[in-house]
Amino acid sequence: MRKIVFIFILLCLFCPIKTIAFQTNATSAILMDMDSQKIIYSKDIHNKRSVASISKIMTAILAIESNKLDDIITIGEEIKSAYGSGIYIKQGEHIRLIDLLYGLMLRSGNDAALAIANYVGGDVSKFVTMMNEKAKSLGMLNTEFNNPSGLDEDKGNYSTAYDMALLTSYAMKNKIYQQVVSTKRYKIKTDMNYYDWTNKNKFLFSYKYATGGKTGFTKIAKRTLVTTASKDNFNLVAVTLNDGNDFEEHQNLYEEAFSTITNHEILKKGNINIPGETYYKNNTFFIKTNFSYPIFNGDDSYVTIKYKLHKFRDYNDGDVIGEAIVLIDNEQVTSIPIYIRKNNIVKNNSFFKKILDWFKTIW
Repeated sequence: MRKIVFIFILLCLFCPIKTIAFQTNATSAILMDMDSQKIIYSKDIHNKRSVASISKIMTAILAIESNKLDDIITIGEEIKSAYGSGIYIKQGEHIRLIDLLYGLMLRSGNDAALAIANYVGGDVSKFVTMMNEKAKSLGMLNTEFNNPSGLDEDKGNYSTAYDMALLTSYAMKNKIYQQVVSTKRYKIKTDMNYYDWTNKNKFLFSYKYATGGKTGFTKIAKRTLVTTASKDNFNLVAVTLNDGNDFEEHQNLYEEAFSTITNHEILKKGNINIPGETYYKNNTFFIKTNFSYPIFNGDDSYVTIKYKLHKFRDYNDGDVIGEAIVLIDNEQVTSIPIYIRKNNIVKNNSFFKKILDWFKTIW
């Protein structure tokens, strides 16, 4: 049997009730806070379009999550069908998966995409299935992948600005992905070649707060671009689809956001105090993640933290025993697990126990 108790804490804070004023020329565009997934700017964000090589973000994260990055791959004949941008690997060449990943993201290698898909998925078609399954699990409801590169073949890859922002927000939580997409130059030597790659994402070189991203272009998709930028622990992703002036407009979106919004810390990882809680009174509560929320300067409203606790009779150290629910103007924006730490309490021996212990010593 378990019971549930709710405890509310009401905070008067500043909170976003508007979006930024800057307008893009893109067919579809979004600016999203990667941590809270708050949408700061939007323009036809659910409009499904060909997305070109920004599809490779999904290829990259699946390669990373395969836990095979140190494996040495023998390049097969699958690369014979590659065309467009490439890193020009050769059939029979031996190269690590991590090196292919850099070639994929820095130089948008379509041959690298095929080699990765064939190795990680077993074959390209199985890898495409993995791409679509991952998209579904991330809530990318308007996305359809048909190849690992983004070329407009086999129907091409279709998604939305919103879905690609979700994918990037997820990918940027991975330290290896962060390292790869923020790399400006990468050199490697294989048994057949020497490579010296400069990142095609010019935004890394032109904008001081840039942290990563991926470029894309096909005749059908036109220019597509994903970038990320961070300032004062405010982590943003911008996506534009069909935008001929994308680098400049991404910078303008970031600059307006950084100048008009404060990223307010609402919950901090570590021990938390829940006023009035007595059921677990001899134990400690803690959360494992920070939670911040973007706040437009001058917009005041209310943030409510609702602690939902389950009254378990049996529980172990480190168990999840509830959740901290954050509401903005009575609208839930996140839910964070609450863990319990069982404190060891040394109790003084009772008078009768002391007598019993004394008798044990004399027998």
